[in-house]
Amino acid sequence: MAKKELGPAMLELVAAVERAVGERTAPLLVGCSGGADSLSLVAATAVVARRRGLPARAVVIDHGLQEDSAAGAQKAASRAEKAGLPADVVKVEVGGDGGPEAAARTARHAALAAVADELGALVLLGHTLDDQAETVLLGLARGSGSRSLSGMARERDCFVRPFLGVRREVTEAACAEVGTKFWNDPHNSDDAYARVRVRKKVLPLMEDKLGPGIAESLARTATMLRDDSDLLERLSREQVPDSALADPLPVGDLPIEPALRRRVLRRWLTAQGAEQPAYQHVLAVEALITDWHGQKWVDVPGLRVGRGEDQLLALPD
Repeated sequence: MAKKELGPAMLELVAAVERAVGERTAPLLVGCSGGADSLSLVAATAVVARRRGLPARAVVIDHGLQEDSAAGAQKAASRAEKAGLPADVVKVEVGGDGGPEAAARTARHAALAAVADELGALVLLGHTLDDQAETVLLGLARGSGSRSLSGMARERDCFVRPFLGVRREVTEAACAEVGTKFWNDPHNSDDAYARVRVRKKVLPLMEDKLGPGIAESLARTATMLRDDSDLLERLSREQVPDSALADPLPVGDLPIEPALRRRVLRRWLTAQGAEQPAYQHVLAVEALITDWHGQKWVDVPGLRVGRGEDQLLALPD
């Protein structure tokens, strides 16, 4: 597909992929679900790969969660090939940790990372600005702090998300421009899922009551918070590196600033075997430092923490 043949939506997507890939020359893998976002990413990546002479493929993950999942995965692969890239189907086993959505995502990312590691490739994912806005609102509802509100990273490990600045409607328009049929996942219309309720009800209500541009504002907020959170995390590791997260942990080694101290405490708890300690657990452990009056211990998931003299101790249950 020559550049002059590209419509305005596809031109926007190709430019986004060009920026995301930058000067890298690694092979490109596109995680493809068969939806508009991923198939338009396949088409845009095919253009970029051809221009640069880079190897590129699509990978469709068969989660095996529905009776016809294999047929659906093959259809997605066929559509990816029509959109411009050869496609492979990889079947995974989905566990149960964290609920069905999280478990499927974990299995999917592990499979994509394994293929990328074998080929030395970048994995491109089709999450859009709308997905980012929804993620921020879900993080706000959980009260999970700046890391959760910072949404999805543009880059992490082998994963790159070129479309975090692109609206979902652009990906659908791009598919129409190149004649690519896409699949609408019925889960994306099921109000049983919190993300669907945010997409169908919360964001439209906010746009109606507060004015347009809410999704863009949320995505912009995510970018700023991610920069801030990354800086604080780096500072916390400079003050207390992972190698110093021993048991016991000297209280005097902890940062004075609460934002840094809590990051160190969460890392220490995880290093001692705590299972995804939440903010309230970190605050309870922090009280052993800031509000110490001889209390015996604090229970966190998978761990009991006490204080002895000027040290935090990981205690047996």
